[in-house]
Amino acid sequence: MPLKFIQYPKCTTCKKAQKWLEENNVAYESIHIVEQTPTQQQLTELYKKSGLPLKKFFNTSGNKYKELGLKDKLANMSEEEQLALLASDGMLIKRPVVTDGEKVTLGFKESDFSETWK
Repeated sequence: MPLKFIQYPKCTTCKKAQKWLEENNVAYESIHIVEQTPTQQQLTELYKKSGLPLKKFFNTSGNKYKELGLKDKLANMSEEEQLALLASDGMLIKRPVVTDGEKVTLGFKESDFSETWK
């Protein structure tokens, strides 16, 4: 099964990750994070498989995150509420999200990609 590459086409980090996948001949299916925002159930699965803290799934440098004042609000929200919020707007999700159904990476770090997807 090809990787699911959940990304936003204008995102420079996504472009770097995509270039890495192509240069390393890694097959992937591209999914537009805004047009096909992952559901709360999909995000819950990604979160559990990633082994990362849920706050890592938030695009903390995004305008939407700042507009909503989430820096101060997340601590008082349940996991359920945070996952529902992420599912409500693809621009709140850190990207790209890459998964093969078992492993998950968030963002793009060449060393993580080499370790996980080569």
